[in-house]
Order: sequence, then structure tokens, then C-alpha cells
Amino acid sequence: MRLGLIMSLPLLLFFIQFWSPSLQQFPRPCTTPDVLQSKRCCPVWPGDGSVCGSLSGRGFCQDVTVSDLPDGPQYPHSGLDDRERWPLVFYNQTCQCAGNYMGFDCGECKFGYFGASCGERRESVRRNIFQLSVSERQRFISYLNLAKTTISPDYVIVTGTYAQMNNGSTPMFTDISVYDLFVWMHYYVSRDALLGGPGNVWADIDFAHESAAFLPWHRVYLLFWEHEIRKLTGDFNFTIPYWDWRDAQDCQVCTDELMGARSPLNPNLISPSSVFSSWKVICSQPEDYNQREVLCDGSPEGPLLRNPGNHDRKRVPRLPTSADVESVLSLTEYETGLMDRRANMSFRNALEGFASPETGLAVTGQSLMHNSLHAFMNGSMSSVQGSANDPIFLLHHAFVDSIFEQWLRRHQPPRTHYPTANAPIGHNDGYYMVPFIPLYRNGDYFLSTKALGYEYAYLQDPSQRFVQEFLTPYLEQARQIWRWLLAAGILGAAVVGIIAAIITVACHRRTRRRKSYGERQPLLNSSEEEGSTSYQTTL
Repeated sequence: MRLGLIMSLPLLLFFIQFWSPSLQQFPRPCTTPDVLQSKRCCPVWPGDGSVCGSLSGRGFCQDVTVSDLPDGPQYPHSGLDDRERWPLVFYNQTCQCAGNYMGFDCGECKFGYFGASCGERRESVRRNIFQLSVSERQRFISYLNLAKTTISPDYVIVTGTYAQMNNGSTPMFTDISVYDLFVWMHYYVSRDALLGGPGNVWADIDFAHESAAFLPWHRVYLLFWEHEIRKLTGDFNFTIPYWDWRDAQDCQVCTDELMGARSPLNPNLISPSSVFSSWKVICSQPEDYNQREVLCDGSPEGPLLRNPGNHDRKRVPRLPTSADVESVLSLTEYETGLMDRRANMSFRNALEGFASPETGLAVTGQSLMHNSLHAFMNGSMSSVQGSANDPIFLLHHAFVDSIFEQWLRRHQPPRTHYPTANAPIGHNDGYYMVPFIPLYRNGDYFLSTKALGYEYAYLQDPSQRFVQEFLTPYLEQARQIWRWLLAAGILGAAVVGIIAAIITVACHRRTRRRKSYGERQPLLNSSEEEGSTSYQTTL
């Protein structure tokens, strides 16, 4: 039976992948010359053979309307970068999904909804990685490695600008693994703008960092990553675990049982005992790309690097404390001033790590809060564009997202608290997140995780938290070994029965022997009863 399950697993994964339409850029059906030149990304949903699943009422193809509200002064150029007014350089028509449907062809369910008709509402719980059972931790690591080694059946990455593609007539796309797709996305959203000429770039541009969209963008990013792992593995109960790094003195997750220990041969590498020691990074050489006027093409560029703790102590004096987190949560304004890394008394800027958690004032020359973990890792995770190469990135950002959730619940800000205009390019409320297809506005994710179908175990009420953090791991372990427990119980009962039978036979024989001794029987009977009682009590 076990052999049959093993043999059927690849077939199961194939059907899951084949029938699961893609969710983000660049979906394969939208990368042909015809689509790129027409700028119409409205694929047919296989479920009913109609564009955007229109025959089933899932959605329809419509024009993309982008916000014309002004951006901040940080990026003074216009018409030079493909990410400006996203996604109009590539597509001006996409699927608009109805009801609880989602996806580039409306073939998926919105976050928190499941089922063929997307009518099943379910809340998933993200848990502390140290509260997972041994088998759950091993499963998480195996899922990561599977994603790293499996070519995405649905998505490709763009390897040239729209101009380099001759305005779409010569597409420049390439395959990418499921895990590296997300590494590339994080690179693409934060890369420098190419202005023309070797090394001629504009560095003060980032569509997912250093302003308001930092937290909503990474929230959507994690939700999609979670969704892709579910599709890849068929495990629709999977959630990303988090690392609660408050008051940590070292890299607690840097063990061979989790994210990989330090190599005894080279402190910058991962231990050979960890699967992550064989991983190769991508998108880690931005200076080279800028000099050659190219984009990261997903080619492997060397081993995963990490040397936690051996960082610049002046930049990162220590990791964040519980008091730091509480101080940041006390800030009432989401964004202030220029709404960038210079913002004072801004919750976003303090949590991201450009402002002091104690004072709320912007600082230079130091990496605090979220930023401090990246710098502390002292390796692949310490470069913004290539930071997602290190799987610790996921654990770290899941916990950052939980702090964002705490702030939303504590202050319950209306959507009007999110900036609608004058934020750096890519960060206004109405700006579509780069590089997602289908389209998601920043302001739409300035809301509680409850509305998106997930929760954090440590934010639950005490009874729910007990079940998730303490009872669930033991139940999971019991589920894994219940056959052994049953067999041990049966064997134990058999052994006890045999011993009891032996004792019973022995007692009968002694009783018959006592009757043959006449007057001496009371003395022997007393002595042997005491011995018999003692032995059985010990047994």
C-alpha cells in the first residue's frame, strides 16, 4: 500500500499543477508576441473554455485603469522604467474576477476561501516554528526543497526590458523554479531603474520597501508563496511558520534540524548536514546587472551564504527586544512626512528599521527592527534584492507581518490612514503591486488577517492558543505513531497475560505442595505469601 502511495504521488502532483492556473506575473499564456503586442492578458479558464471563466460567472476581461494621483519626489523620471504605472507597459487589459474568485484567469479562490465554487470559508493558523512537531518541521524543510527543485509549470520570469524585447515582438522569458520565482519577484520589485548606458541607474526607487507599501506588499507576497506551496504539495493545510525573534541572542533557527547550522569548514557557508548547503542563489549581483544593462535571468550564482552574528556591530548593536516591539506598536501614525526612510514617528518606518524604536525618530547608519535581522544574518539575506534566497526570510517576514497585525488590531485605523498620494512611486493606495498579475492595490491589504483567512497562533485567545501551540503538536506526533502505540499496547497486554498465567500456575503448585507438609504448612504459607505479595507488587 505504501509503495502504491509513493508511486501515485508524482501523478497526483502533476494533476494538481496542471489544473491549477497561475496567480502572478508572468503567466505563460501572457508571454507570447501576440499577447505582448496586443497587451491583452485575459486567458481562457480551462474549467469552461471561456475567457476569464465568463461563462461560469467567474470574471470578464476589462481595461486596466491606474491611478493618476501624484507620487513623491524621490523618483523624478517618467517613462524610463517598465514598473511605472504597473502593469501598463506590458498589459492594459486583464481579467476582473467576481465574487470569491481570483487568479489571472479567475480560476482560483480569494485568500481564505476554498472549494470548487470558492464558497468554503476557512481560517488557517501560522504557528511558531518551535511549536511544530518534529515531523511538521521535517515536512516544512522538504516542501522548501521541493519548491527549490521544481520548475514552475505556470510562471516564467522576464529577462529583458520591454524595449529590449522590441516592444514585445521578441519575448525574453525563461523558466524558473517555484521557490526562485519568489526570489526573482523580490529582486524585480526592488531593483534599480535602468536609465540607459552602462551603470547609469537610479537607485532611490523601490516598489516594496522604504515606504507605505512595505507591509501590504510583503503580506500579499507571503500569501501567494503559501498558496503556491499548497498547490505544489497538495497540502492545503500548509501555513508558513514564523520565528519569534524577540530577545534572541543568536540565530535560534540556524540548526541542521531547521534552517541549517554554520559549516565547520567555512563560517560563511551552511553545514553540509543541511539540505540548504546545496542550494544556489540567484539575483545576487545587482552591480553586475546594472553595468551590463540587463535583468537577473535566474541563473545560479553560487552557494547560499550566511554567517550570523559576525556583522557590523555599529550598524546592528543587538537584535530587537520585546520592549522594542512594544514601543513600535505604541506609535499611532502609519506614515508621516515624506513617507520614506526619513519619516519620524511612523509605525511603518520604525518597524521596517529606519527609525529608533525607543524614540520613533529616523536614524542613519543603523539597521534596526526588521532591517537588523537581515544585517545580522551577514550573507545572502543581507542584500535587499537577493535576500529571499535565504529561507529564513520567510520565517522572519511572517513574524514582521504578525507585528503589523498587532498594530492594526490595537489602533484599528481606517483606510484613509493609508496614503493616497505623494508617497514614493509604487506606494500610493491605488497603485497596483509590482509585479503581480492579477492586480492588487496596496490599500486593499491595509486590513486584518482575519479578512484574508489566516491568523497567528500567539495572537489567538488563550484557549485557541493552547490548542495550536501545545495540544496540536502532540496530536500530530500521536497521529504519526499511532500504529506503533497500538502494536505496543497489544504486545504489552499479551506479555502481562503470559506473566499472569505463569504466576497463577506457580501459585497452584505451591498450594498443593503446602498441603503435603502437615503441621509445617502455616509457617511456610506465611513466608511464601509475603514473598508472593512482594513480587506481584513489584511486577
